[in-house]
Amino acid sequence: MNIGIPKESRPFEYRVGVSPAGVEILCQNGHQVFVEHEAGVTAGFSDEDYEKSGARLVYSSSEALGRADLLLKVARPTQEEMNWLRPGTILAGFLHLASTQQDKIDILLEKKITSIAFEQIQAPDGSLPVLRPFSQIGGAMAAQIAARLLQNNWGGKGILMGGMPGVPPAEAVILGAGVVGTYATQMFLGMGAHVTVIDHNLSALQRLWDRFPNIVTKMSTRRNIERSVTYADVVVGAVLSPGQRAPILVTREMVRSMKPRSVIMDVSIDEGGCIETSRPTTHEHPVFIEEGILHYCVPNIPGAVARTATHAFVNSAMPYITEIAELGTDAILSNPSIEPAVNTHNGKLHHLARLSARE
Repeated sequence: MNIGIPKESRPFEYRVGVSPAGVEILCQNGHQVFVEHEAGVTAGFSDEDYEKSGARLVYSSSEALGRADLLLKVARPTQEEMNWLRPGTILAGFLHLASTQQDKIDILLEKKITSIAFEQIQAPDGSLPVLRPFSQIGGAMAAQIAARLLQNNWGGKGILMGGMPGVPPAEAVILGAGVVGTYATQMFLGMGAHVTVIDHNLSALQRLWDRFPNIVTKMSTRRNIERSVTYADVVVGAVLSPGQRAPILVTREMVRSMKPRSVIMDVSIDEGGCIETSRPTTHEHPVFIEEGILHYCVPNIPGAVARTATHAFVNSAMPYITEIAELGTDAILSNPSIEPAVNTHNGKLHHLARLSARE
């Protein structure tokens, strides 16, 4: 199979679809891998690294996409990249199609693209093994970014996360007790913050409380969320509904009730966001102020640590990538973990609950 790895074209996306180690595995299995010139340079992988792994270099995104029977990307293709896809191509990446524009879905259906969303690959226990490393990184980075945003020079309230003797620590409220929420909790606690975690799943709260008994846990009800955001210095949105747009948990009215210059970090923004006032930002311009509150809504937080993120992603994704490359669309039928990740196939929608879209 011909496998294409283009250079990511979205602004401030520093990751790459596969590392040289992953390319070596694919080439050893008899596949031809086409890597765009400098596709991995921002993640610390040179063209020479890819060539030594067996890849062939190409010098345009259109060639990398046009040659591919299987296209491996990190971020969802842009409109231009969609137009370069050949009909019948298999597209695999972190697609987040539930929050994209309808015209992009239409192109995938018209060209009969088989699109496989890595974030929806599901293990038998219900976990999301390929998404997990990016969720871990996003959760861990949320705390360190929040600490910076609370500084006066970033427009924050001038609070030290862990406080000082005689001065209380910051109050962090985390919406979601999944992987992002767990790693955010660990990091916020490590920095000395007081942490409240809210989730609708009592078992998830129990697991988190067993691990971190000094946190506050609450069931996810409107009343609990309303009360919690009023005392929060930092609110982290860490909600995921695989294949669906994230539900809005914090309304504009709730944001208005927050203390001025508090911080909102909507880590769910790549799924549309779980806070009504959120809108996507970039690593270059990561924050905006709405209702007097700093909002950080960067969809690709792990992209800022591209080398770590790419290695962690390849470690988790390669068993699925090699199976898709070996079996093609038959991998969808033979592997119950991949089948739930299929969003479009043969001109039809699969496992994709489309609600209101935001780009």
